[in-house]
Amino acid sequence: MISVLARLAWTYLVPNGANFVDLHVYVGGAGMLDGPGTLYDYVYADQTPDFPLPFTYPPFAAIVFYPLHLLPFGAVAFAWQLGIFAALYGVVRLSQRLLDLGSGNPRTAMLWTAVGIWIEPLRSTFDYGQINVLLVLAVLYAVYSTRWWVSGLLVGLAAGVKLTPAASGLYFLGARRWAAVAFSAVVFLATVGISWLIIGDETRFYFTKLLGDASRVGPIGTSFNQSWRGGISRILGHDAGYGPLVLAGIAVTAVLAVLAWRAIGGASDRLGAIVIVQLFGLLLSPISWTHHWVWLIPLMIWLLHGPLRERLGARVLGWGWLVLTLVGVPWLLSFAQPTIWVIPRPWYLAWAGMVYIVATLATLAWIAATGRRSR
Repeated sequence: MISVLARLAWTYLVPNGANFVDLHVYVGGAGMLDGPGTLYDYVYADQTPDFPLPFTYPPFAAIVFYPLHLLPFGAVAFAWQLGIFAALYGVVRLSQRLLDLGSGNPRTAMLWTAVGIWIEPLRSTFDYGQINVLLVLAVLYAVYSTRWWVSGLLVGLAAGVKLTPAASGLYFLGARRWAAVAFSAVVFLATVGISWLIIGDETRFYFTKLLGDASRVGPIGTSFNQSWRGGISRILGHDAGYGPLVLAGIAVTAVLAVLAWRAIGGASDRLGAIVIVQLFGLLLSPISWTHHWVWLIPLMIWLLHGPLRERLGARVLGWGWLVLTLVGVPWLLSFAQPTIWVIPRPWYLAWAGMVYIVATLATLAWIAATGRRSR
């Protein structure tokens, strides 16, 4: 409770404690469904003059967010923060359950939630009013549930709101949960169909013109982008796209992820398996903002409470990730870049910007090596 109150105090009492820019985009973009303009013409620039924020999400997201624009924004922002607190606690509790800890330890769950509020992925989530914690919660429950239709429904809806949860399909393919895979695809296509019926022009424009346009999502080279494309671009000094170096990095990550998956016994370790899949997805994506890295909470729980918890490497990695995210290295590096749009930088800043990428490779490599020996 002290941590929650401290976060709320930071939001409302500290100058620039939170700007809710992404929540403004959700609400303002959804409001365009009533206006004369089109959804993908919307931009929010009141607090981001150097980067006017467009609505970059699938059209189904605007339909889901539509009721929010009918309410006072201050009330929506406050309720949104409470929802993030609750979802974070749910993520911790589900992580415990996926480790077969039964009901888990509520005090431990509260401690993880209290600390988790202050790691960089959650700090940026609260600052911007992001939705990623809710999506992580949905995917974790999809993994936890043994009912194919529940799992497929949650993954399909999550992907309909924001495409990134679609990477979860790799977990269900690896787990051979074919019905969940098929139903998630059906549900996602249903979100596209619903969007087509309600806002056909915007739906057509998004899926034919905007899908895959990373430049619209944001600046590739900013230190906040912790993907292979972002890391290599900072080293080269220009957008590397999906060139040879980026593809090589993705290939190495894929090999390590497969080896790590096999080392822990695949989907028999449900939390470890979904975390491995999500780490691969984060490095694969063209843009993985720090607030996308909420998956580090389940990762740290798996390392420090999971089947390999007695290993020295698990404790080093678990506590190392915690220190890394509490400090917020990408956030610190952001102060050394003139603007978020400037890609070139001194070599030492460019290589320091690989911090999440290198830590992820080290984690996957350790799991691959140690998990097999442990089994």
